[in-house]
Amino acid sequence: MTDRSDGPIGRLPEHLLVEIFVHVPVCEWVQIACVNKQWASIFQGDSLWQTAIARNWPSAGLRKRWPGPIPRGSARRFQALYVSENLVPSGGEIDELVGHTYLYLKEQLEHPAMPPSSILHGTIIDQFIACGKTGEKAHDLASKIWLAVIDGLEENQQTFLLLKHLAREGEFFLPFPYSRSYKVLWRVFDKLFTDFRDCFSGADYHDALSTAKSRFQPVPSTWLGH
Repeated sequence: MTDRSDGPIGRLPEHLLVEIFVHVPVCEWVQIACVNKQWASIFQGDSLWQTAIARNWPSAGLRKRWPGPIPRGSARRFQALYVSENLVPSGGEIDELVGHTYLYLKEQLEHPAMPPSSILHGTIIDQFIACGKTGEKAHDLASKIWLAVIDGLEENQQTFLLLKHLAREGEFFLPFPYSRSYKVLWRVFDKLFTDFRDCFSGADYHDALSTAKSRFQPVPSTWLGH
């Protein structure tokens, strides 16, 4: 357990910490941080996040740490562990790495100058292989992360443009495990034709449907009609 004798967190009564870590959903922590400057400084510091990790994942210190170029800090570690437990559970020592990969991919997809998805996919595969995973396991983990990120995107114009971009990207004939996941590409088209169908112009819809038909046979009936 983190020593709370120093810093802002050291001035908090134990029952308040318990209320935060145990009884308050993580999604509401931002609201707590906006109560006043003292609470804001607590959430901006490292001590609270170290304590939160120790309380929620006591064995986190024994797990393999992310070796890649990812922002460090306990707040980032907490996010990664939370993601790995709730969004992309992998059930192994690589939990934290999965969470960091999810955050990395989500940030890259939200960046205006997003690199080609094949490069992102290859980077993720290489990272897992460097951590001792087989090519098959690396491909499986990468696919799960892609699916989780895509499913978590907000339904807005930015997401629609991103999905159109991913759908239009050319096919790269890369060897396994670097080949793009069939399940991921299917999910991209499925979200376009179900969640974002009304965002298409007539010409764009038929172009996208033509691309989908060239990759999937048969296409589901739910994708048809505009």
